[in-house]
Amino acid sequence: MLRVDPSTVKVADLAAAAARLRQGGIVAFPTDTFYGLAVDPCSDAAVRALFSLKGRAPAAAIPLIAASLAQVEAWCELGPASRALAAAFWPGPLSLICDAPSAVAVAVHGGRRTVAIRVPDHPVARALAEAFGAPVTATSANRSGEPAASRASDVPWPDDAVLVIDAGPTAGGAPSTIVDARASAPVLVRDGAIAWSRVLHSFQR
Repeated sequence: MLRVDPSTVKVADLAAAAARLRQGGIVAFPTDTFYGLAVDPCSDAAVRALFSLKGRAPAAAIPLIAASLAQVEAWCELGPASRALAAAFWPGPLSLICDAPSAVAVAVHGGRRTVAIRVPDHPVARALAEAFGAPVTATSANRSGEPAASRASDVPWPDDAVLVIDAGPTAGGAPSTIVDARASAPVLVRDGAIAWSRVLHSFQR
């Protein structure tokens, strides 16, 4: 377990976690909702290990988080509408659909060729993606069908299976809202922490 203070965390503090990701390992980390599980989304082996660990259905896509808008745009293209929503709600619990880069493991998007990505409102989550140098997966740190973890101690796997970054309790609540704004009007993919009415209001301003 790696303990960090979210109020003072630096990218260098997460070097060991980033190294674990580069080696194909799995890292549990706090977000602005619950603890998530990070792997390198471009590693087929790491993504397979993640699915096996969670007992996740093969067709279920995996969301991603990034360190910043710049990191997202270096990785996948955002159109004007998506960029406007990102400016309004990032960092925060709004995930935007974008076309998946060809390097992303197919299992991450379940063959849909799109991914849901966001910049979370948690300094440790952003620092982890920055230390890794690219977006990482952010599926919830629980076995499929079981309650999400809001504390490091709730992560249900031993240290030899998952490196846990303990930064204290998370806020919990609803998962991120997922929106597809690639077309002329945004489409609600999953209701969540940001009300759909707020998304529409921001888009229409």
